[in-house]
Parts: sequence; C-alpha cells; structure tokens
Amino acid sequence: MSILGLMSVFAPRYLAGRLLVAMPGIEDCRFHRAVIFICAHDAGHAMGLMVNRPADDLTVPRLLEQLGIDPGSAGDAAVLVGGPVQPERGFVLHSDVAGVSPTRDTIPGGLTLTATREILEGLAGRQPRPDHALLAIGYSGWDGGQLEREIRNNVWLICEPDEALIFGDDHEGKWVRALAKLGISPERLSAHLGQA
Repeated sequence: MSILGLMSVFAPRYLAGRLLVAMPGIEDCRFHRAVIFICAHDAGHAMGLMVNRPADDLTVPRLLEQLGIDPGSAGDAAVLVGGPVQPERGFVLHSDVAGVSPTRDTIPGGLTLTATREILEGLAGRQPRPDHALLAIGYSGWDGGQLEREIRNNVWLICEPDEALIFGDDHEGKWVRALAKLGISPERLSAHLGQA
C-alpha cells in the first residue's frame, strides 16, 4: 500500500484504517514507540488499538481459558495491550468472516472490530474463523479534535497499514518497520519533536 504522508497537511480528514506511529519525544510513556491502528475516527472522537505492545504473560489461549472457552487450536499468539482506556475490555481486530456480524462497522481496508463470543471461538479454531486476527485488551482514545492537534504538534506520523504491521508477531520491530515504510530512519528523528 502507498504512503499517506508525513505531515498533517497531507493527512486525510479522518484516519480510520490507517496507522499512527509515535514520534520519539512523545511525553506519554505509555505510547513510547507505539504503532496504533485507527479503528474509528470522526469529528467527535478517535479510537485505535496498539498493535505492537504484548501484554505481560498473557496469550490468546490463556485468555480464552479464563473466559471459559476451550482454546483448541488458538496457537500461542500474545494478547496485545490496545491502550490505556478500559483495560478490562477486549477487542478482536480481524479480517472479514462470513456469517459473523461485527459489533462495529467494517473499517476502511476491509477489517472488522468485533467483541463477540462467536469470534473468540473462531480464534480457538472453530468455524467461522478469520484468516487474520489480533486480540487486544483496552484501547487508545481521543476526544474530538485531540488527535488532529497531536498530529499538528508532530506527536504522530501517519502510515498506510499492511498485514505484517497489523497482524505480524514481530512486535518489537513494528515501530522501526513502520518508519522505514515512510522512508525514515529512527536515528534521524529528533526526540524533541513529539509532544503529548
């Protein structure tokens, strides 16, 4: 997919379906080197999930067991920390699945955000099962106009997503990879640009 741009003047009005990449000087340590997939964005709010922050010692099979779901063939994927808002709440970001109704509208780019038992059972290997999925607890949120101000203040860069950046398991490397996709080397970024 193509690069969206580095500065807010090149950004579309709303960013659902795109990635935010934290600048080095971001003041909120919870977002240090964060890569966030924006699930919803309009004039009143923005909501996204960090895609590169695994939760400590929590895997998808372990969480499924805690929810009373046989993990079946869930694999050993990490549960991600989607953000600091409502950390007790879970979200599944996934490719479309025939027969599963999303709890939200489909996100631009063909992904869906779902929070149903049916999709959790799909992660355990039952049908219907998405080809690609991540499970996150909590989310990242902004009030109306807040994200736009942060972009203008060089807190975030905007990048087009790809499958590996969203669903890949190289969480440590996603920030550098997202910057590389924008043609930026991390060593060339100033820590004094980002603010939050």
